Order: sequence, then C-alpha cells, then structure tokens
Amino acid sequence: MKTTYIKLSFAATLLLGIYSCKKGEATVINNDSSTTAEYTESESASDSISSVATMKVKDKQFIKTADVNMEVKDVYDATISIEKSVQELGGFVTQSNLRSNVLSEDSYNTSDTEAMLVKKYQTENTMQVRVPTENLGTLLTFINDKKLFLNSRVINAEDVTSSIKYAELESKRIKKTGENISQLKTNKDKVNMSNDNMSEENQQQLANMDVTDHLKYSTVDIYIKEPQLRVAEIAVTNTTNIDNKYQFSFMYSAKNAFIEGFYLIQRLIVGLIMIWPFLIISFFTFYFYRKNQSKKKRNQPFAEKSSAS
Repeated sequence: MKTTYIKLSFAATLLLGIYSCKKGEATVINNDSSTTAEYTESESASDSISSVATMKVKDKQFIKTADVNMEVKDVYDATISIEKSVQELGGFVTQSNLRSNVLSEDSYNTSDTEAMLVKKYQTENTMQVRVPTENLGTLLTFINDKKLFLNSRVINAEDVTSSIKYAELESKRIKKTGENISQLKTNKDKVNMSNDNMSEENQQQLANMDVTDHLKYSTVDIYIKEPQLRVAEIAVTNTTNIDNKYQFSFMYSAKNAFIEGFYLIQRLIVGLIMIWPFLIISFFTFYFYRKNQSKKKRNQPFAEKSSAS
C-alpha cells in the first residue's frame, strides 16, 4: 500500500496538465491557489513569458512546461533555428517529426519525352525540446519571434514543494525501516522484508531523480506549420509517350512471327519423326486393305458367271 501511494503521489506530481486553446495564449500557475491569465497576441505576450517562465518564489519549487502552437513562414528554417537555439541554451531535442502532407499530385506532359509532376503539399513539424529551466523564458521569446500567427501558447508552473518534502520524509522512513529490519533475527521473513524495503527505496530514489530532472530541465512541446500550401514542380519522363512508343513494333513483330513459323515447321517435322512406328503400321494396314479390296473385285465376275450357268 505504501509503495503504491508513493507511485501515485509522484505520478500526480510529474503529470502536468496541458490545455489547448483555439486562439490566443494562456498562462497557468499551479500553486496553493490556482490562477489563470489569458493574453491576446500583443506586447503582454512578452510580459507573460518573462513573468511566468522566469518566475521564482522563495521557498517554492516549480516544474515548468510549455506548449506552443503557431504558424511560420518556413517550417524547415524555423526547425533548424529552434534546434540550434535549444543547443546554445544548454538544452536538447527529444523529438522532431518534420513531414510534408501531400494534398494533390498530378503529372502534365510537356513534350514527347518530358513531363512535369506537380505536388501541392503543406509542411509541419511536431517537436519536443528540453531546456534548462532558467533559460525557458529566453527560448519562448526566441520561438515567439519566429511566428507568423500564434494559435496558442500554454505555460505551466506546478508547485511541487510539498511533494519534495513528502519524498524526504518517505526516504527517512524507508531508511529507518531498513535499520529496524537489520536488527531482526535472520530468517525467511527477514529476507523478504529486506527485499521489499530495498525495492521501495529504489522506487523512491527513481521518483526523486525524476523530480530533480524535471526541476532542472523544462519540457517544451512545439507544433509549427505553414499557413499556405506549397507547390513542387518536378521534371519527370513522359511515361505515356514511352508506353505508346514501345507498345507495338511491326518490323520486330513480323520478324519474330517469321522465326516462330520456321520453328513451328521444325517442331512438326520432329513430331512426325517421333511417330514413325505409327505411320509405318498405318501404311501397311492401308496397303493390305487396298490389296484385299482389289482381290474381291477381281473374284466377283467369276462368281456371277458360275451362278448364271
């Protein structure tokens, strides 16, 4: 039960709620009393970046995240620029999914041998970067300068001070439990208890490491796209004309037909040779049959004379 409680406690701490807006910007600060402020795309946007992303409160610790959705002039250039800026600020990119969504693709013949392939597409990129928390405001300001239109921006600052204090108390409890177990008489139950306590301690340390990592580095999810379609013109081969060109050749077909006819005659001769026994038998059968018929015709007049006399 204790182990489960610890997992749920820190899972709730690490899962940061990010809410999307259709247009405009939203800044969220999670403290003892949650406050939400909405800004339109104006000078107050820069103020909100500096006041929330760089916010520091005495005796408080915040895990900060941000979500930016905007349109840019060139997705590829913006991606390279943002990735370079993240590295310069001491951060790193954990995801960059740049893709072009082809909406239509048509081929137009321009000559007997050439054609033009026209693609209409829209480029977008889904990124996730992590940057040192003290540089979060600088990065958001840089990203904001790349926009043509800002669809939404959400900044979350979640107060995890009480969760950290609770983690420290849990660490002390686990350590004390380990000391008590070590004083017990060695038996099967002691081994199981020691193993469970060590597993709980490992999970506690992992949770502490996760919180420390999220305190040190802020996570920023970025979605950028181009507002209008792009058109790509690619020179290709006129495949239709090539198909028609080689679909049928009279001279080639006539030559092949003559050769195939010659081969057919050869196959017929070979076939006749293969059945020579049957031909000989048929020949002698026909010969004796005709000979027998001739004898019958010669004997028929003598038979008629004998019957008349």
